[in-house]
Amino acid sequence: MNLTKNTVLIAGGSAGIGFEIAKLLIEKGNHVIITGRDQARLDAAALKLKDATPIAFDVTKEEEVDELVERLKADFPALNILINNAGLGNSYDLVSGNRAWEKAEAEMQTNYISVLRLTEKLLPHLRNQAAAAVVNVSSIVAIAPSLRTPTYSVSKAAVHSYTELLRLALWDTSVKVFELMPPLVNTEFSKEIGGENGIPATQVAEDLIAALEQDTYEIHVGQTAYIYELSQTSRAEALEAMNQRAAQV
Repeated sequence: MNLTKNTVLIAGGSAGIGFEIAKLLIEKGNHVIITGRDQARLDAAALKLKDATPIAFDVTKEEEVDELVERLKADFPALNILINNAGLGNSYDLVSGNRAWEKAEAEMQTNYISVLRLTEKLLPHLRNQAAAAVVNVSSIVAIAPSLRTPTYSVSKAAVHSYTELLRLALWDTSVKVFELMPPLVNTEFSKEIGGENGIPATQVAEDLIAALEQDTYEIHVGQTAYIYELSQTSRAEALEAMNQRAAQV
């Protein structure tokens, strides 16, 4: 798709992968709106990005999502690209008896339910655009789950399935549906699970931009490509490879 003169919403755009995507899109002549819960953090990111518009909202709260959608339609009628990048990840022992379901509830709400809700509420607007796109950020763990991050893995697998179905549902519309699948990335978000061993966020952003321009709908960044290929021949080997790496970080 054409990657200039678009209006782009990045949910979770103040740091990490979202920030780097915003930076590259602005460089290509797009207007970018970044969102998150912390207004001060958003404002600081917007100063670095120069041309970004920061809007604070909580993606897990429906009333705030409704307010955001109405503001976007009123103030940014040309909005045509949604990037669902907001996320929550916890590392914990699945069988330790420490009320895993409480962590699971929060992660599923942020990583899956919130993606579904924001996308559904913005779709009528996006479908009215001549060219539009939805980008869902999932993860390598959508292909092979990691024991270090059990519910994060489950939530990203849900995003993967949802993205495939959304692409089918919108195949005859102006809305293209992409899925970005990074491996471990060196960001503040992934610090708890050894993020310092991950690839730079800039690499993820660059791969996304290239894929959008080439209409590559499922983007396997870095080691994700290896795990994906392995999973096509042996799910068990892909699972083993993922969790050997998880044990090393």
